[in-house]
Amino acid sequence: MKRSFIREILESIDEHTISFAGGLPSEKLFPVEDIKTASMKIFDNPKVFQYGVSNGIADLREKIALRYTKEGFPTNKDNILITTGSQQGMYILAKYFESKDITIEEPSYLGAMNIFRLNHLNMKGVKLENNGVDIEKFKESFKETKLAYLIPDFQNPSARTYCDEKREQIARIISEENGILIEDSPYSELFFDKKNVSISVKIPKNSFHLGSFSKTLVPSLRIGWIRADEELLKSLMIIKESIDLHSCGISQYILNEYLKDEEKYEKHLQDIRDDYEKKANFFCEQLDKYLPEFKYEKPKGGMFLYGSFEGIDSFALVQKCIEKKVVYVPGNQFYIDKVPNGEIRFNYTHSTFEQIEKGIQLIKSCL
Repeated sequence: MKRSFIREILESIDEHTISFAGGLPSEKLFPVEDIKTASMKIFDNPKVFQYGVSNGIADLREKIALRYTKEGFPTNKDNILITTGSQQGMYILAKYFESKDITIEEPSYLGAMNIFRLNHLNMKGVKLENNGVDIEKFKESFKETKLAYLIPDFQNPSARTYCDEKREQIARIISEENGILIEDSPYSELFFDKKNVSISVKIPKNSFHLGSFSKTLVPSLRIGWIRADEELLKSLMIIKESIDLHSCGISQYILNEYLKDEEKYEKHLQDIRDDYEKKANFFCEQLDKYLPEFKYEKPKGGMFLYGSFEGIDSFALVQKCIEKKVVYVPGNQFYIDKVPNGEIRFNYTHSTFEQIEKGIQLIKSCL
């Protein structure tokens, strides 16, 4: 099995390279001082350094559950399993459903696709339209697989968001077939206008809802979670315990302490949204100025901008761009068969305004 193209790219570039490749948050928005303060408060407690329970410390699970409940999705701490990043949550689920058929969007998240391949899940791609998957094709596929993986909010890589009607239709299909939805939701808090209602809220006994603090706080804490029916989570605990016993206790206690000030976290989230919206708008302006032939949809949230060139192999183009010290992810990486196409995913959150303009100019010079 080949490694992730994105991870290989990130390891091959240097400090002089402008990277639109990885889904990296802006480092200037990390609440460094607040995390320092939270860290110093926990270290007098010996329990911080001890083995913990496999599903995560109770106080942190309670705080995550309360956020769901306040948004109209009744949840308690026993519905939450803390994972070592959302990526581990994905791996646990893939191991649980090993060798099954699974319906996914195309294009879809490369990290999930690699995990599915590793665990021998047979992926059935359904075309992603502007407002969600093709419903008829999804229904046809799901009748066979009874299992689906979707990213309804600011999807990675396409940045598209499912409309309310398609969310309702998908929930109904899953309920009628008594199947399972894996709903990946790392970007749902990064909205520019409003937060959408999850699909899982309509089918709580037929869904695993994945969340993460990597995109909203700091990635290095490596804290994610799975929200599911308590009986469903029990099935995952054996896998979790066999992987790492429990996620990092120090990270959990730091995060739990930080989240005690809910207003501070909400202000932090709004600061991220405001910054990313400015970056997204600026990225679009520079594309229109220097690459008018690149067709795209303006993001409404999240971390990515997606579009395509007509008649250009974006995989071949990125090889030229690497020589000019600018990188992105070619769209064929997000498809099951990886056939070359003109599509590109850009990350706009990590770069400065100056880097965005210069990077797009460099891509123009490679055409």
